[in-house]
Amino acid sequence: MSRIKRGTTTRAKHKNILEQAKGYRGRRKNTIRVARQAVEKAGQYAYRDRKAKKRTFRALWIQRINAAVRAEGLTYSQFINGIKLAGIELDRKAMADLAMNEGSVFSAIIAQAKAALPA
Repeated sequence: MSRIKRGTTTRAKHKNILEQAKGYRGRRKNTIRVARQAVEKAGQYAYRDRKAKKRTFRALWIQRINAAVRAEGLTYSQFINGIKLAGIELDRKAMADLAMNEGSVFSAIIAQAKAALPA
């Protein structure tokens, strides 16, 4: 049985990692042992921050909605309660966009939410 040499697969794996480490500084870009650690850590940060990005944007949408709603004399929590009672099923992203770009439409939504709230 002939001997299998694995140099080509190892080189391919190393090449892949070094391509991912392109643009890093110092030995992180050209030494495989250090580059592997840097690429793994970068992947951990990327995974974590994809989740954090969703939280950050939701917080931004809530702040924008709150600012627009307070100008009409309601609080954010009262407004959310009102639209739930009114049966309006818009998500926060869409409402924030309406509040920023279509003020008159958002004012109509606020009026509906006010009307649905108990006196």
